[in-house]
Amino acid sequence: MTQWVENPTGGRDRGAVALARAWLEVLVRPRRFFAAGVTPGDQAPGLVFAMAVVAIEEATRFALVPDAYPVIADRPLASAAVALVAAAGFIAPLALHLMAAIETLALAGLAGDRAGVSETVQLIAYAIAPCVFAGVPVPGLRVLCACYGAALLVVGTATVHGIGIGRAAVAAALPGIVVFGYAFRGFGAAAALVAAV
Repeated sequence: MTQWVENPTGGRDRGAVALARAWLEVLVRPRRFFAAGVTPGDQAPGLVFAMAVVAIEEATRFALVPDAYPVIADRPLASAAVALVAAAGFIAPLALHLMAAIETLALAGLAGDRAGVSETVQLIAYAIAPCVFAGVPVPGLRVLCACYGAALLVVGTATVHGIGIGRAAVAAALPGIVVFGYAFRGFGAAAALVAAV
C-alpha cells in the first residue's frame, strides 16, 4: 500500500556530490547501500539519480553513435537537446514508475511483508548505476553494464523487500528484461557479440 510521508527521514543526501557518492557506493557496496539508502517516501534522490544516469548515457550515445537521434528541421543540436530532455526528463521517470508497479505486482505473490512502491522505485533507480557507461558503442561494455545492473536489481530487491535472492530474481525478471535488455540495449549488444563470433 502506498502511503504519504510528510517529512521523510533517512534516505539519500541531495546534490551533485551526493549523486556521485551514491553512484560509487551502489557499485561497490550494494547491500549496504540498499539497506541504508532506500527509505519510505523519499523518491526524489532516486528519481534524480536515474535521470542523471539516463542523461549521461544518452548524451554519450548521441556523441559517439552516428544517427543516434532524429534530426528535426535540419537542426542537429536542438534535436539532440530535445531528445535528451525527452529521454531523461520524461521517458526515464515514466518507465521507472511503470517498472516499479510491475515489480510490486510480482512481489505481491512472493513477499507477504514487503516494502512499498516508493522503495521499489528507488531500488530500480539506483540499480541502473552501471548503465552510465551503456552509451559507449562497445557491445561488450553494454552487456557488462546490463548484466551488472540486473544483478544490482536482484540484490536491491532482496535487500529492500527482505526476501531471498531466488524470489527477488523472479520479482525483478520482467523489469530487468525491459530496463536492461531493451532500454539500455543489453539484448542488442549481446546479439552483436554473438554475430561477431
